[in-house]
Amino acid sequence: MRTTVKTAAVTLAAACALLLSGCGGSGGSDASGPGSGSGPAADVSTAPSQPGTLLDTPFNKPQLHLTDNQGKPFDLVKQTAGHPVLLFFGYTHCPDVCPTTMSDIALAKSKLPAADQAKLQVVFVTTDPDRDTPARLTEWLGAMDKSFIGLTGDFTTIQNAARSVGVGIAPPVKEKDGSITVTHGAEVLAFWPKDDKAHVLYMSGTTAQQYAHDLPKLIRSEAP
Repeated sequence: MRTTVKTAAVTLAAACALLLSGCGGSGGSDASGPGSGSGPAADVSTAPSQPGTLLDTPFNKPQLHLTDNQGKPFDLVKQTAGHPVLLFFGYTHCPDVCPTTMSDIALAKSKLPAADQAKLQVVFVTTDPDRDTPARLTEWLGAMDKSFIGLTGDFTTIQNAARSVGVGIAPPVKEKDGSITVTHGAEVLAFWPKDDKAHVLYMSGTTAQQYAHDLPKLIRSEAP
């Protein structure tokens, strides 16, 4: 499997401290992949010193209409309105960043009181829609948390939505050796329920313990 983890860092004044991760679909070695974000690229090797970064300018929730993992139409803005939301763009054949991120979020969520667990919506938008069918998303996400929402559909629609919140993704590329490289942002955006805007950005490497510390504050629309 071919994998790359990159960051595209932009100043907090611009409200975009972003990560780019390129992950291979099959094979074994690490490799670099092009990003579609802006700003200088830098390797990511350690967890952030603090869990979340408070954005100077919150992002509006993307106007995104896709198909969920139950095969039903899903309007992201409408169907997550008034809920605390964690949004991540990735894909199920990812060897490292995606399963680690979603597993850490699932573990953190499991530590919340039942009432708070019911409020939190975790949304996983695939960057590899050709392979990530609703059935595949249900199987993959269900192994972590059956309440997680998986979305798939038209790649251009997904890419435009990702860009609207500063996440760079690129179309999957089939390599000469048959592996597939998928380049996508590795950050998690946290939307507060009071205004449905993303106020907090979590970098790749944020631990389950760090998410667990912050989730109660997210549910109350408070800064980490």
